[in-house]
This record gives sequence, C-alpha cells and structure tokens, in this order.
Amino acid sequence: MTVYDIIIEPVLSEKSYDGIAMKRYTFKVAKNANKTQIKDAVEQIFGVEVAKVNTSNYDGKVKRMGRYEGRRPSYKKAIVTLTENSKAIEFFESLA
Repeated sequence: MTVYDIIIEPVLSEKSYDGIAMKRYTFKVAKNANKTQIKDAVEQIFGVEVAKVNTSNYDGKVKRMGRYEGRRPSYKKAIVTLTENSKAIEFFESLA
C-alpha cells in the first residue's frame, strides 16, 4: 500500500475549516491504516511535521430508495495536528 492509497481525500466541512487556523487538518483515510501509517503518509505527501493523529471510524448512514433501504459506505476519518514550527499545508491555505 502506497502513501497515496492511505490518504483518500480531504474532509471539507465547517468543523474542519475551524481547525485550519490551528494547523489541524481532516482527511478521509483507508479503513485498515493505523495512526503511524497516516502520520508517515501526510509527512511524505505534504512535506510537513505531524505532532499527533486522531482517528475515528464511521458507519454509513441508512438511506431509503423508495421502499428499499440501503447504506452509504462506512469510512475512517483522521484529524492530523501539525507541530508549531511546521509549515502549513498549501492545499488548505486558500480555503482558510
């Protein structure tokens, strides 16, 4: 598994925007990735220093399609906090 398989996409929500000022970024990550792998992937892709990683697993929401019921896919979310002397991630700078 490469570093690009671990980090799937950034999570862009109101709550994640509030963390950008504190160098806290949120990503959707591979379900089987652990915190160490996520830390290494973020450091390699963006060239920053990671202080800590918090993860949480989410079940897919139940959705109805007429009289049938289905689920959205489940996913894992990682909140990555950078060190104080680390540079910011450029992708998120235009959003803050």
